[in-house]
Amino acid sequence: MFLENTVNHTEQFGWIEVICGSMFSGKTEELIRRLKRAQFAKQRIEIFKPAVDTRYDEEEVVSHNDSRIRSTPVPASSNILLLANNVDVVGVDEAQFFDDEIVNVCNELANRGIRVIVAGLDMDFKGKPFGPMPALMATAEYVTKVHAVCTRTGNLAHYSFRKAQSEDLVLLGETQEYEPLSRAAYYKALREQQEKTAIKDDE
Repeated sequence: MFLENTVNHTEQFGWIEVICGSMFSGKTEELIRRLKRAQFAKQRIEIFKPAVDTRYDEEEVVSHNDSRIRSTPVPASSNILLLANNVDVVGVDEAQFFDDEIVNVCNELANRGIRVIVAGLDMDFKGKPFGPMPALMATAEYVTKVHAVCTRTGNLAHYSFRKAQSEDLVLLGETQEYEPLSRAAYYKALREQQEKTAIKDDE
């Protein structure tokens, strides 16, 4: 009996890896680690980040513990396809800030035979799925969820609590503006923040 071979050996496809979690969970650090391993293996790499992210450096991708790697800031995800030439591995940091087209961009790169590693926040400060991240996680072959440590309980933190009084979805910040919290600590802090706001409004 003839068995159909479902593997097409004439085409070499790549794949997508997503690293996600809250702020201070080590997403960028893990992205840089994987990219540097690829560099060590003499693979050609290119890393992109949204031009809006200028917190530590305008060009380099920098983790909270100061791991660094050269990157190319781009204003829109479509620029990545134009710039990712002759590479084996593409890294994308802060993917939640990109437009929804980033999903098609990553798929196109993977279909070209490129390994695509994407890092980003899975939830915004309101605890809602952040931008294109859910679609990227659904499309990816591999998803790694990393956690910070809750600053109030010491448990694993999954939420990024915004201490600053701002409703802007994009607010670049550090420990002054954000705090990694567990589920219980996050909703307790949210209630306390809402109560303080209500008291101020009544004054």
